[in-house]
Amino acid sequence: MPFYHDGHRALQARFGSTPLAERLEQVTHRTRLTGDDKAFVESMSFFFLATADAQGRPDCSYKGGAPGFVRVLAPDLIVFPDYDGNGMFRSLGNIAVNAGVGLLFVKMGEAPKRLRINGRATVSFDDPLLESVPGAQALVRVTPEHVFPNCPRYIHDLEHAKPSPYTPAAGETPREPAWKSFDVFKDVVPPRKR
Repeated sequence: MPFYHDGHRALQARFGSTPLAERLEQVTHRTRLTGDDKAFVESMSFFFLATADAQGRPDCSYKGGAPGFVRVLAPDLIVFPDYDGNGMFRSLGNIAVNAGVGLLFVKMGEAPKRLRINGRATVSFDDPLLESVPGAQALVRVTPEHVFPNCPRYIHDLEHAKPSPYTPAAGETPREPAWKSFDVFKDVVPPRKR
């Protein structure tokens, strides 16, 4: 499955970001989780899970637990528990008919960070690991297809009740994130559009 489809490419062309998008794919995209990815994912106490039904209608939910409730068992395997909820089973029901999922891990605060993991999921009610996860009624296994960091510049510092310093404001020139000036990217960053 390619990283970019025609819809992505049309917008990249419109905004002159095709060379940047290609460089980002070359430098940051991967199909397997690294040791740093594992440490980050397993340190988190929540993430957002995107699923879609058989017709492709999207749904998004918050998943939370104690740090480490999401486990990276191998570079190509993530496991997380399903805990008792409201009984609608929107996420698990969607996975049953459409295995495509997106996981978004967000660290807020003074040093924000985001990691996106898109892949294929299965739900197991008799997984051998189930007994080792207190409170779990099922386990979801995810095989990553696309793993990539995402620019954290618009993440607010909720701990200190501060908006992101990159948030656009009337009468101010928006700040550029430092990564756009890195040697590996600066030659492909398109000129800023107003």
